[in-house]
Amino acid sequence: MFVACMTMIKEGTIIAVDGHSSTGKSTFAKLIASRYGLIYVDTGALYRGVALFASENSIIDCENRIDEQALNRALKVLKLLFRPTGPGGASELYLGDRNIEREIRTLEVSSKVSFIASLPIVRSFVDNILSNYGKSGGVIMDGRDIGTVVFPNADIKIFMTASAEVRAMRRFREMEAKGERPDYDKVLANVRERDYLDENREAAPLRRASDAILLDNSNMSIEDQLQWFEELIAKS
Repeated sequence: MFVACMTMIKEGTIIAVDGHSSTGKSTFAKLIASRYGLIYVDTGALYRGVALFASENSIIDCENRIDEQALNRALKVLKLLFRPTGPGGASELYLGDRNIEREIRTLEVSSKVSFIASLPIVRSFVDNILSNYGKSGGVIMDGRDIGTVVFPNADIKIFMTASAEVRAMRRFREMEAKGERPDYDKVLANVRERDYLDENREAAPLRRASDAILLDNSNMSIEDQLQWFEELIAKS
């Protein structure tokens, strides 16, 4: 169990956590938010929300062909927002009045989210939401381009990664815990495909910011990662 005399984080701090899919960015960021009294914003959930809406409304098909005019119209009225679910900045994503937190975590949405996130119009839509959350500071956000595009002047930047096999197994177990029956090979293929799409998209590709600190958690427990973070801010 992680126990430490926590170093204080100055008021208004913005922490950017970027990295590959299924590295545990959300779990890490939520715990940091809870321990240090920050607001947690799950940026990936916003892209997943757009992907879910597009899929449910036939804006994107099973082969990731998209009706860009329909998407453009949808983004003008689409309402995605986080609502608090408990202490420490915990929240869940809503589409209007509908809680979509569970639906956005399916493999079907995962297979579309990197493509959706590659579209400049979608990135602009999400960036506008994120900028509003970041105006007052005191937030930790995880995603793909928080430290490079959304908040290039973030006070602390972390880039998380792990081997594709480790990440696929984490995702596999997560899906099993929800009662699903995933195929590991398909999950691994999805992880690798998302890496390729994230790193090679035209709009804001996944990159480690020059001043981001690398956290490879392939062989680290969450307690190890929290200890790593405490040591990081103690030195800053």
